[in-house]
Amino acid sequence: MGEYLLVRGGRPLEGTARVPAAKNSVLPLLAAALLCEGESFFTQVPRLADVQQSLVILSALGCEYQWRGRGLAVRRCTEAPGVLPEGPARAMRSSVFYLAPAIHRCGRVRMPMPGGCKLGPRPIDIHLDGLDKMGARVDWRGETLTVSAPWGLTGADYTLRLPSVGATETLLMAAVLAKGETVLRGAAMEPEVVDLAAFLQRCGARIEGAGSPMIRVQGVRELRGAVHTPIPDRIVAATLAAAAASAGGWVRIQNCQLEALAPTLEILRRAGCRVEPAANAVTVRRVGWLRGVGRVYTGVYPAFSTDAAPVVAAALLTAVGRSAVEDTVFENRFACAEGFNALGAKTARAGRALEIEGVRALGPARVEAKDLRGGAALVVAALAAQGETKVYGVEHIRRGYGDLAGTLANLGAQVRLCQE
Repeated sequence: MGEYLLVRGGRPLEGTARVPAAKNSVLPLLAAALLCEGESFFTQVPRLADVQQSLVILSALGCEYQWRGRGLAVRRCTEAPGVLPEGPARAMRSSVFYLAPAIHRCGRVRMPMPGGCKLGPRPIDIHLDGLDKMGARVDWRGETLTVSAPWGLTGADYTLRLPSVGATETLLMAAVLAKGETVLRGAAMEPEVVDLAAFLQRCGARIEGAGSPMIRVQGVRELRGAVHTPIPDRIVAATLAAAAASAGGWVRIQNCQLEALAPTLEILRRAGCRVEPAANAVTVRRVGWLRGVGRVYTGVYPAFSTDAAPVVAAALLTAVGRSAVEDTVFENRFACAEGFNALGAKTARAGRALEIEGVRALGPARVEAKDLRGGAALVVAALAAQGETKVYGVEHIRRGYGDLAGTLANLGAQVRLCQE
């Protein structure tokens, strides 16, 4: 079966962990570097599987990159056809971020249908419809997508049918070098959108309103690379907070945006955790038993994040009483439920919700991650289980966590990567 994480549960956590740069910021930022002349440099970049796949795509599109300590430099050096390599493009959904940059650089882009975790339907119709309104031609041939704009893109007044983060970021990257003005209405307000806009502004883009439902962009002729520090990863922070709630003890989480983490912290507070905020940090402490929180819902920012839902659900498996976590974004967010129940939890999927009846204790099991956040959730649940749990599907977890086992081990957990 290959690699797995071996978790010996039942040990409370204690210590401090620093949150790395956000995966969901770094991936569109790397794509945006393709828009720029000269070098772009991003500090504190985690070495995730999806980052490595992004670098393969950048190389195929004529860029060179260099790791400098924990920083990553990207420079476009040669002309290249706008063809995304099959493997990386299919491996991650974030390959869709290269649509607009490749159109600007190459006049066209060809790619397979983007991949990623199987969370249910994740259409890219808003990306494509917006690009169409800006003058691009969209052509599907089977599973291959070609988008071309040999005469460039033109600004448009466009209303997104729902506040998609990915589509907002795609159209923002399209707008910065388009001719004239673009207005994006119904835009996503997530911190990652604001972070992308901040980098593009450093590069010379003219953007107003990022972080609000309406973004106005005046196209410019050229962008120049810049130095940028991506925002902290609010989902890694949520995972650490949930780990403290699951295992007991305390974890001080440094380098986090408290406003972005607030919905997760509020749920854990309702469950009985002590939450002690400080400047760019928070301590989550659990003493005694957690209690059920009733029904909670995910939603678009600033609501409780869909990506945090599985790890929070994992922390509630041993809470006294009932809880339910309902995801309004994806149909298959809780594929991890099978693994939860293998550990002795009492959960049931009802539509998009995971119904949880708290149990006194969890036991060891062999479980398999089916997706990124569900994999992290299985590790969080295993921290509360007595005995040894083997978590397979490590390749999914690596997409969003550079070294989850090492991070948890530094907090006192008995977690290590093993090979069969």
